[in-house]
Amino acid sequence: MVARCIPEDPTFTTPSEREVWVRLRDQLTPDDVLLVNVRLTDESKDHEGDLVVLMPGDGVVVLEVKGSSVWFDDGWRIKRGGRVDVIHPVDQARDMKYAARDYAESDSRWGSRRRVVWAHGVVTPYSSFEDDFDLPELPRWALHDRSEQEDLAARVRQNARGLAHGRPAPTHDDVEALVEILAGRRRTAYDLNAEALERASRADQLTQEQATLLRVTRLLRRVEIRGGAGSGKTVLALQQAKELSRGTGERRAERVAMLCYSIGLAEYLKREVGTWKRQHRPAFVGTFEELACEWGIETGGKVESDFWEVELPRLMAERAQDLGHGKRFDSIVVDEAQDFAEDWWTPLLTSLRDEVDGGLYLYSDENQRIFARFGRPPVELVPLVLDHNLRNTKQVHACFGPLAPSRMYARGGDGPDVRFVASASDEAMGAADDEVERLLDEGWDPERVCLLTTGHRHPEQEAQVERHGKTGYWRSFWEGDDVFYGHVLGSKGLERAAVVLCVNEGGERDRARERLYVGMSRATDSLTVVGDPDVLRRVAGDDVARRLGI
Repeated sequence: MVARCIPEDPTFTTPSEREVWVRLRDQLTPDDVLLVNVRLTDESKDHEGDLVVLMPGDGVVVLEVKGSSVWFDDGWRIKRGGRVDVIHPVDQARDMKYAARDYAESDSRWGSRRRVVWAHGVVTPYSSFEDDFDLPELPRWALHDRSEQEDLAARVRQNARGLAHGRPAPTHDDVEALVEILAGRRRTAYDLNAEALERASRADQLTQEQATLLRVTRLLRRVEIRGGAGSGKTVLALQQAKELSRGTGERRAERVAMLCYSIGLAEYLKREVGTWKRQHRPAFVGTFEELACEWGIETGGKVESDFWEVELPRLMAERAQDLGHGKRFDSIVVDEAQDFAEDWWTPLLTSLRDEVDGGLYLYSDENQRIFARFGRPPVELVPLVLDHNLRNTKQVHACFGPLAPSRMYARGGDGPDVRFVASASDEAMGAADDEVERLLDEGWDPERVCLLTTGHRHPEQEAQVERHGKTGYWRSFWEGDDVFYGHVLGSKGLERAAVVLCVNEGGERDRARERLYVGMSRATDSLTVVGDPDVLRRVAGDDVARRLGI
């Protein structure tokens, strides 16, 4: 049950406006009406309201939405594209409120109705303000910031009541008449998290546009989608699993398994799938090991590589042969498929209901193959390539781009320059800790900051695993509110806005270049690399070293 929207599927100039619209659409009631981009012209000037919310029993609220980073410093300021501009969000909302009210009341369709509650407010979905921030022209309860989006509809109702000025709330009939008429000094700091949020929202929008690729695969049953870091593979894999599970007009709903290798990525997949309608969810989501447990095979405590590479897949293949029809899958979707061992594919293919036409959809990046596994399924796959980087800023992508096996096109936004801190390998951990503190002092929210190591694990990571166990530790990546400490081996498919990559080894390990590629590409917005300049040059090459300023 959602609000009535006019138009039903509007277009927006910014991701922030769409994000607020979706939130209000889903939180308001079916009796409420949400108008988008209402434009009016009177004798004084042109007016435009980003959103006009009409709520029977409460009032009419005109909302001005300001994305990016917004703050108040003797006037409202916004930073867009590296430039700070002066804006007037309160004036825009208030002027539109009076213009729309006067326009409606002068219309013959309004007739002799009395004046009802009209209010105005400002929404900053990516910027935060203190609870005691207040301006004469904008009470705090009429300003809806980043921390107040989960109950935005309730706040908008309060917004209407707070500015009622003794006027009666509109009735259902009043709202219908309005729809017919209208559908024709405190300082706050610039918030760099707001820019990161807007870039993430833009990346989500680009990835959804890229999801049209799935239409191409609709008639294909064996596909490998290859893409470098930041190309949106995981989002596409999720969408693929959802479309297969819910079915389409020409295809029945399927029983789908969605797998990956790492616990951290599996926790993310489960978290996302948990927000879907039950009928859209895959039958299984998790790691290869969790699928074995689902089939009743004990894996606890095993550390021998032979068990994972040979014995476990043999046991699973035997169990797969005995699965009943109701336990088999119509299709299997695998994210980060380059991590799967050769023998793992046998039980997966055996678990398909149709060994010939059963679906197999792989999402992979060969350059993120940092384990010594080179297995591929023994079936023909149609290759498709994603060659646009959507997730990383152009500055971050420019630094790790030479490490990728093929050229990718940067479509991410602009961000801060990549920072390199020279340090001996055995002292890099302490220098990396200092860089984390610098990011926090700059204003980064702790939950957006991550420290990754390439060699020995950070003591805090070891302590968290000891306290919470592996699964609890990885859940903290998504649910925690503090800096995350991890290792590049477990971070594929996972990103944070600000990453400090601690190169605390001499580069002698196998696939050291791939480890750098994975670690550097985890940063969507801010990347700091800490390590020995000679090690970085030897492992990454002169081009990357030059881009890091070495």
